[in-house]
Amino acid sequence: MPYVFPPPPQVSVPVAGSDGLFPVRRVYCVGRNYADHAAEMGADGREPPFFFSKPADALVPGGGAVPYPPTTDNLQHEVELVVALVGGGADIAPSRALELVYGYAVGLDLTRRDLQQAAKDKGHPWDMGKGFDHSAPIAAIRMDCFAS
Repeated sequence: MPYVFPPPPQVSVPVAGSDGLFPVRRVYCVGRNYADHAAEMGADGREPPFFFSKPADALVPGGGAVPYPPTTDNLQHEVELVVALVGGGADIAPSRALELVYGYAVGLDLTRRDLQQAAKDKGHPWDMGKGFDHSAPIAAIRMDCFAS
């Protein structure tokens, strides 16, 4: 059956040292994973981390332009370790988790902190503060980060 309009192109990230591209389906993020930053944001640093997501098309591969986003006066960034997973799955045993790691990259998590806080204050989801266009710059994925 044909599409009613063309689907968007596959989001991908370059793989360092090759002309290959890593296809991206989902971007999962871990929040409150750094106790000092959690405390800085007014949360108890002992609370467990939680998960949120960004749209895959928020990624900006290395060297891409990152314009200042609209409707914010408080853009903040956090440097992140990106883990590129391959193979999918659910309920993976911890002993098998590294089998699903394709490689690693450095990324930025950009946040429109004022919009995020306004949403949190109302008990609303804070996608507008986290999941906007160009909110996830990322370097090329590397497969050789750790010596064996």
